[in-house]
Amino acid sequence: MKLSRLAAVLVLPVALIAARPFPAGTPVPHVIDKAHSQINFIADSRLISARGHFATWDAKIALDAANLAASSVTISIDAKSIDTRVERRDEHLRSADFFDVANHPTITFVSTAVRPQAEGKLIIDGDLTIRGTTRRIAVPAEMVFYEGGMGRFRGEFVLQRTQYGVSYDSKLNPIKDAVTVQWDIAVQNPAAAK
Repeated sequence: MKLSRLAAVLVLPVALIAARPFPAGTPVPHVIDKAHSQINFIADSRLISARGHFATWDAKIALDAANLAASSVTISIDAKSIDTRVERRDEHLRSADFFDVANHPTITFVSTAVRPQAEGKLIIDGDLTIRGTTRRIAVPAEMVFYEGGMGRFRGEFVLQRTQYGVSYDSKLNPIKDAVTVQWDIAVQNPAAAK
């Protein structure tokens, strides 16, 4: 073996170890790819199934792709960024009848455990706080892919709005208690981008 080739064989593993910012098995902070991420909801009433999203939110995700149970997520949503494409309805949703954003400007989810299931499925346990009320929920999730430090996770769950004090109703347009939440989040390890 030529000396230059031998040097390359010896130096490459050392360089790879030096470039790794975290030890193997440690959850790594990932950034959100906002262009490919969204938090949506569907709220049913007699007159319409109102579909909307939150335009402003952020997440802190520490991910260990080899041991997902060690991962964690914290999501913070600006409640006043709610958007159902009808400004009058959005203003009502921001009022004390619904989210009361003047007194409760932020919706948060803080994971307490990540439970891997079969075939890329997960259950993310955590505390969801809406309008000052916190309840423990279990969020089903799917790891669509994770390759080269980039990944995509998505899920859907149903919550009962009245359990969080969002209890306004209308005689003319009765609103169902169950609200479907759909989320789709793309993440990237900043070190992998370099």
